Amino acid sequence: MIRIGLVGLGKIAHDQHLPAIAGDPRFSLVAAASHGRPAHGDLPVFHDIDELLARGPAIDAVALCTPPQVRRETALTALRAGKHVFLEKPPGVTVGEVQELAAVARDQGVVLFTSWHSRFAAGVPAAKAWLAERKLQKLSIEWREDVRRWHPGQAWIWQAGGMGVFDPAINALSILTEIMPAEVFVTGARLQVPENVQAPIAGHVDMTTLDGAPITADLDFLQTGPQTWDITAWTDDGVLKLSLGGAELTIDGQPVEVGENREYPGLYDRFATLIADGRSEVDVRPLSLVADAFLVGDRERVEAFVE
Repeated sequence: MIRIGLVGLGKIAHDQHLPAIAGDPRFSLVAAASHGRPAHGDLPVFHDIDELLARGPAIDAVALCTPPQVRRETALTALRAGKHVFLEKPPGVTVGEVQELAAVARDQGVVLFTSWHSRFAAGVPAAKAWLAERKLQKLSIEWREDVRRWHPGQAWIWQAGGMGVFDPAINALSILTEIMPAEVFVTGARLQVPENVQAPIAGHVDMTTLDGAPITADLDFLQTGPQTWDITAWTDDGVLKLSLGGAELTIDGQPVEVGENREYPGLYDRFATLIADGRSEVDVRPLSLVADAFLVGDRERVEAFVE
């Protein structure tokens, strides 16, 4: 039994982490830490990771669901205390800080897991296997969702390090880097940034492979009604499409049976396996693509965002 603490009792913790932990018999949620100490049944809730470690029950691991801007110090504290650490996506605000955490985890002999939940969507493994045997001609990402629906009142997402539209779009990039048989590189970007915030609300990213196959990503954080989370790949032997964030797969328009979509249960299954094996899993490729888009992207100021 892995005794786990949860840091950050926000929307993603309630929607995904708490049910996934409760559904995995290898984990026992014994404590949480969250500013304001919101009540959650009989679970002891502490102000922060320091108080949890000092006054809480014994734990073996922590899952960090805080905004990315404050996650580094919390992760360092947990790792240096000898705890295994599960990082919600994105794993940090910079590539360098995640590499630092990986080095500390190695030194401490504990597991660090940079989780990318969309890679555990039902259609992703089959898409990866299918693309491995074909030559990519081009690929397009359409990732458009409603920030007011998915991130209500979350001001951190618009601050430096919050990533704006790349907070959801990094899910698409995590799928992309998982299913592609070759590395992907950013070649250009156009980012639309509201005049009253620091992070983009929409954008377009151009990428390519070493073989020159063009990859485009069209991103929007203001789409109302049905949400769009699609990846379409044209190859020398047909067209593949992942829809609903990877939950559904079609080949040449025909649906492929991929089973039940179990993203967060899949993450905790992987975390338990990594702990049992004593092996970290740290992948910064999706974060690197976001960083490169920010580095090379042209910025256009657009009207202010008002929730």
